[in-house]
Parts: sequence; structure tokens; C-alpha cells
Amino acid sequence: MQTTSTPAVGDLLREWRQRRRLSQLQLAGEAEISTRHLSFVETGRASASRDVLHRLAEELAMPLRARNQLLIAAGFAPAFPERPLEAPELAAARRAVELVLTGHEPFPALAVDRHWHLVAANKAVAPLLAGLEGALLVAPVNVLRLSLHPTGLAPRIDNLGQWRAHLLERLRRQIAESGDAGLNALYEELAAYPFRASDRRRDAFSGVAVPLRLRLPGREAPLSFLSTTTVFGTPLDITLSEIALECFFPADAATRDFLEQAGKATPPDVES
Repeated sequence: MQTTSTPAVGDLLREWRQRRRLSQLQLAGEAEISTRHLSFVETGRASASRDVLHRLAEELAMPLRARNQLLIAAGFAPAFPERPLEAPELAAARRAVELVLTGHEPFPALAVDRHWHLVAANKAVAPLLAGLEGALLVAPVNVLRLSLHPTGLAPRIDNLGQWRAHLLERLRRQIAESGDAGLNALYEELAAYPFRASDRRRDAFSGVAVPLRLRLPGREAPLSFLSTTTVFGTPLDITLSEIALECFFPADAATRDFLEQAGKATPPDVES
């Protein structure tokens, strides 16, 4: 029978300290503890109080999920709940997500979890996926996989090389920040997708942002988007802390006009 060992508190602290590129002296100073005490905690020669662990986790900017892991390893109860998004306690947050998504129409917007699985999307997203089918659209839909897979949106992206590099770099930063093994596996999968040298054409939007230039079936000119990311500012729930809202804005007048016309053609929801 296989058992999964829980990492020691000291090992976790050392791993996160090194990830943040901090010395023991720097971290101890910021957390207002002695360097000697931090050294003893990392080597297992001393225990840290719950308060000290909270201060260290705060200075290390550890995600809530990792903070719980640190507390559990030290023998304390976890501090942050992880409720499903459908839980009554998250009703206000759920409504906030809905307001952002619907309020962004007729432009596309979606919500994703920490592994880039689709949580919700507004009506403007569906037309961009027209003609796609197969396993990539089976829940849970992974937005990055759908974007870069050869049978997904990749063949429709005019500046695939630049957009691919942008997504992979963003994923690399997330891995460095979180140490998430699931994200690392996703990165390795995406980076291994076939990629033609001819797809490396750069296409900057006035030199200030990376656009997404997407061709739709039956439309000659590509749509051009700029994207923004929104997260909850002060989450105390793990689920909420790991949700990101991706909103796409038209980068040119032709894209704006197309989306506005498409939005007018979309039938309104029927109220029951």
C-alpha cells in the first residue's frame, strides 16, 4: 500500500523562500523574527507558532492553498476554506463574476480556475468557437489547450507564434509563483504541440501589447483583440482566490463593429 508523505514545515518554507529568491536574513527581517529561529525552523530543530507561520507565508506571498498546506504540515488546522463556487457563501462572488461577464458583452469574456479550466463565459465567446468540435470542448474545457491545440483555435490564430509565446510565458510565471505541478504538466503538454517556424510572425499592437488575431470561418479579415485579467483583490476562500476573469476588447474598429452587430443578432434570454 502506497502512502503519501506530507512535506516537513522546514522543507516547505525553504522551498518557498528559494522560489522568492530571499535569504534567511531577508525573510526573517520582513517577518520580524530572528534569523536563528528561521534557520532552526527550516532545519526542523525548532517549531514555529501559528502566528509566525502566517507572517512568513504573507511575506512569501504564498497562495492560500499553499498556506493551508504549511499550517497542516505544522500540525495546525487550515485557515482558509475551499468551497465550491456554487456554495451559498460564495453567492456574492458568483454574482460579481456574472456581472463582469454579462456587462462586458458584446465583447467576449470568460472565467477560469487555477488550471485554466473554463468556469463560465458570456454569449460573445460561443461565436469564436463556431465549427470546433471534439474532446477539446468536453467539460472541463481547458482554455489554453483549446487555444493552442492543432485541432483547436491554433489554425485560426494569425499571429500564433506571438500568441503562443505570450501564453507559455504567462504559464511559466504562474508556475514560478505557485509551484503547481498541474500547471507544469500543462506547460509541458502545450510546449510540445507542433509548431511551424512560419508561425513566428510578430504582430504587436502599437508596440504596447500582444494582440490575439483570430480568423473566423467565412470571414476574410481576422478579428483583433486585446485582453485584460481580473482577480478578486482580497479573497479568503481558496476557490475564489484561484478564479481569474479574462476580458477581451476589440483592438480595431472593424472588430468592434463585427462584435456589436453579432451581439444585436443574438437572441435575448427567455425568462421563465
